[in-house]
Amino acid sequence: MNKKMIPLLALSACTAFDMTAQTRYPATKKVDQTDNYFSHKIGDPYRWLENDTARDTEAWVKEQNTVTQDYLSKIPFRSKIHARLTELWNYQRYGAPQKEGDWFIFSKNDGLQNQSVLYVKKGLNGTPEVLLDPNKLSTDGTVALQATGVSKHQKYFGYAVSASGSDWQEIYVMDFATRKLISDKLEYVKFTGISWAGDDGFYYSGYDRPKDEKTKYSAKTEYQKVFYHKIGTPQSADKLIYEDKEHPLRYVGGGLTEDERFLVLSISEGTDGSEIKIMDMKDKGKGFITIVPGFKTNANLVDNIGDKILLQTNSGAPNYKVVLLDPKNPGEAAWKTVIPEQKEPLEAISTGGGRLFASYLKDACTQVNQYTMDGKLEHKIELPGVGTASGFGSKKEDDFFFYTFTSFTYPATSFRYDIKSGKSALYQKPDVKFDPATYETKQVFYTSKDGTKVPMFITAKKGLKLDGNNPTLLYAYGGFNINITPSFSVANMAFIENGGVYCVANLRGGGEYGENWHKGGMLEKKQNVFDDFIAAAEYLIKEKYTSSSKLAIRGGSNGGLLIGACLTQRPDLFKVAIPQVGVLDMLRYHKFTVGWGWAVEYGSSDKEDQFNYLIKYSPLHNVKQGTCYPATLITTADHDDRVVPAHSFKFAATLQAAQGCDNPTLIRIDSKAGHGAGKPTSKMIDEAADIWSFVFYNMGVQL
Repeated sequence: MNKKMIPLLALSACTAFDMTAQTRYPATKKVDQTDNYFSHKIGDPYRWLENDTARDTEAWVKEQNTVTQDYLSKIPFRSKIHARLTELWNYQRYGAPQKEGDWFIFSKNDGLQNQSVLYVKKGLNGTPEVLLDPNKLSTDGTVALQATGVSKHQKYFGYAVSASGSDWQEIYVMDFATRKLISDKLEYVKFTGISWAGDDGFYYSGYDRPKDEKTKYSAKTEYQKVFYHKIGTPQSADKLIYEDKEHPLRYVGGGLTEDERFLVLSISEGTDGSEIKIMDMKDKGKGFITIVPGFKTNANLVDNIGDKILLQTNSGAPNYKVVLLDPKNPGEAAWKTVIPEQKEPLEAISTGGGRLFASYLKDACTQVNQYTMDGKLEHKIELPGVGTASGFGSKKEDDFFFYTFTSFTYPATSFRYDIKSGKSALYQKPDVKFDPATYETKQVFYTSKDGTKVPMFITAKKGLKLDGNNPTLLYAYGGFNINITPSFSVANMAFIENGGVYCVANLRGGGEYGENWHKGGMLEKKQNVFDDFIAAAEYLIKEKYTSSSKLAIRGGSNGGLLIGACLTQRPDLFKVAIPQVGVLDMLRYHKFTVGWGWAVEYGSSDKEDQFNYLIKYSPLHNVKQGTCYPATLITTADHDDRVVPAHSFKFAATLQAAQGCDNPTLIRIDSKAGHGAGKPTSKMIDEAADIWSFVFYNMGVQL
């Protein structure tokens, strides 16, 4: 490694600062608010904090941020961590090119640009030109690119952007040849794709204009619809393709198959379970027919082969299979199995060059097979190592495409894949400012409370000494069938290179071992997720990777719930806790924005049996007065309309009032930011610097 790039931070076991001073928090008023849940009276004294636009809430936010920033500013090595993170982040990053006709579109970040820039070039050897620079859409980098779509003959480029991290988006259309915007602009869309029908227009998902603009970031979001927008017409003229007036709490997305033969509707009542309807565009008069009824299984329409449909489904196959069905006779009895269920879960299936690409998970790592369209295995694709590969697939006429591979110490790297030979070749490798060869990742399996074996990745410097004194961070998610697979993080390198041990546990609730693994951590079995995480911490201590005084835990969103539940259930086990944008009030989460969609995963306090298990682990309702809780830094953002900041606000106020020792309980509330997607580089560096400073400081480690 270049000597100039040696970390500015050096690990020391001694402590040269005062850890005993009691933090003084702003006074948080309490209100007399009690709710009756099936004869159980539950107090909610900080209910007023749910109104995030009220003056008293805004004043509270300002006071809390003042306390937090004052605390963080006194950490003597905070500026050094920020400087090193800035240095680590400053390297060129490329996205894998996507082929559109004769053109290749790819993203590039020079290093510290707040948002990556989209480039286009004609042919692989063409000169790159800027297609869209999101950095020019705002002065502070808080407008981010979301969905994109190129029309069939590359006449137009449609793209959606969001501001300040919100899920709300606006869609714009650009003339692809001139790179100039046309007049078309669509508002009040979220959770949408852009599916072009030739060059004439596209399908998208949208909502009615919110009744009150002031509450659009917190009010319940209902009645998603599918529209068709014709180029050159105002949004008011868009054709309503599908709506369901009887079921306001459903998601619906619409898009065409590659050959534009079928219009596909994917419908769900939440984050689990799906229904699929299709319309044959050769016979529109028949309207939509249901080929997969909802909502007991999960299914994904892969593509069509003529008038038949390829489907990925877990019906009768917890690890998923691929079947071919006839829309004229869509019942399961008539399905033809193309790729049968395997021992490993089928994470994704895609098409390209007239082939099928099946991505499986082997102990939370990617394995990819190439099949013919009738399910004959052609290649087991050799990947660069144990990690995560993504991007397999292309248009039918293509004979190659690009994919991305990454792992914990392997920055995202692009490879060119030849479909005929099944061979990969390095295309673009980033030049990072550390030496990956000095670090290693290993996977261990530990035993949870009920005897279940759970995998965990452990990344650290080679030659790590197992003396129980290593600063360690344990991260997990554990929910919504989401797989946590190996990936590179610049921010984590600043922790690992200073002696930190970074651990990722693959808890139940995720999909790493198929639908049974997911179901083992949802609804009334959610406690299994927390038990798996606690067992991971106990394993790390038992095996002398660390000790309770050097162990931090971190998670975001559903992972924020995980951290909140575990710090309230086992406050003795951890020194530091970082719950980020967490779901922390399990009795009221479904009353805000799209929280209703999570009831299929968590359950709802509106049902007595589900209330009875939710109240047992809801972090907000299990804080006990006078308990010594870990040093806690809660993070959220003012424009988070996925998990509204009220969760974090109320949890912070409750924990501050109950804290029974000198460990700090702080909340960091970012401005012009949301749930995480599209966050500008500058904000990511600031946040990472604050988190690592807080972690090391409260472990008594001097850098």
